[in-house]
Amino acid sequence: MDKGYVQIFCGKGDGKSSAAIGKGIFSAIDGKRVIIVQFMKQKDLAEVEFFKQLEPQIKLFRFEKKDTSFSELSEQEKNDEVTNILNGLNYAKKVLTTGECDVLILDEALGLIDEGIIRMEDIIQVISAKSDEEIVFLTGINLPEELREYVNVVSEIETQIKH
Repeated sequence: MDKGYVQIFCGKGDGKSSAAIGKGIFSAIDGKRVIIVQFMKQKDLAEVEFFKQLEPQIKLFRFEKKDTSFSELSEQEKNDEVTNILNGLNYAKKVLTTGECDVLILDEALGLIDEGIIRMEDIIQVISAKSDEEIVFLTGINLPEELREYVNVVSEIETQIKH
């Protein structure tokens, strides 16, 4: 990897999305344009309304149409949502290629690989579309080992149980 910056938040612990979104908020404070594309998450109307208040510095996009999380859908509903998810991934690549954002957060994008919706190569194509100045944050539970060579930092999040 020779341009831009990529960080992945992965692992079985809580807080991966929060960490990436926190990075986005600090980037917006620094005057950067931030786009968040969320995948496979249950729609939270309060969250959507909150992010509308942060526009135009931070914009949140969800391409899935169902209100429930992807894992809770029937097989037919999952099949219907795959097209919407692929549209979201194409949008992510477009905003990097056209320079519409300085920071792109692909929330739960690694889960798309786990679900067999996309291939690791699809994520690599998106990452490769960034310019020297653009930053990409990705989240998900599992990180394919082959993806490590395309990122600058991998933050593995684990849940710690306090006794």
